[in-house]
Amino acid sequence: MRIIIVGCGRVGAELAYRLFRTGHQIAVIDQVAAALDNLPTDFRGRVVQGEALAADVLIRAGIEQADGLAAVTNSDTLNAVVAHVARSVYHVPQVVVRNYHPRWRVLHEAFGLQVVSSTSWGAQRIEELLYPAFARCVFSAGNGEVEIYELSVSEAWHGRALHELLHTSQCLAVALTRAGKAMLPAPEERLETGDILHLSSTMAGIETLREQLKIPLGG
Repeated sequence: MRIIIVGCGRVGAELAYRLFRTGHQIAVIDQVAAALDNLPTDFRGRVVQGEALAADVLIRAGIEQADGLAAVTNSDTLNAVVAHVARSVYHVPQVVVRNYHPRWRVLHEAFGLQVVSSTSWGAQRIEELLYPAFARCVFSAGNGEVEIYELSVSEAWHGRALHELLHTSQCLAVALTRAGKAMLPAPEERLETGDILHLSSTMAGIETLREQLKIPLGG
């Protein structure tokens, strides 16, 4: 793929190098010449110094033939505008933006852009790890708004119906594995000790489930 990286800070340089190492054709844009020094010495992609909103800079980077563009500067406004131009003017198929300040995520979402917010996701992940061991997160969608958790059914919930455990729309059963065989469980499915549940949940939903599991049998 031919991919343009806008911004050559720590994130941009790491992303560019990873993509280069896997065989993609990479062009990196940054208006600060010194920032391009963040790239490893064996990077062999194209480097373009200049303002990313300038048409000639984008064209020198190859935007007219680009398969993807990632805007990863520390300016949320610049990321949003460059990404919007790439998608609407040059029709780049795959466009991703970095959200630097969570307050500005709404700007990227207003443009309908694919957003990665390392600050929001990182804070949520740290929050989850601070809780006592309960359910293991195995997949995170978007920026952590919805995640897939793996939970082992304890003896206290043996014989209880699944719908008794999941009584909130913010937490849904994805799969139940029993004796090595997975199934799509019905709400009436009776749980057995050692069952493995995979749950799709928001942060609010998993917190509700934590509280629910504190309820004693018959309580």
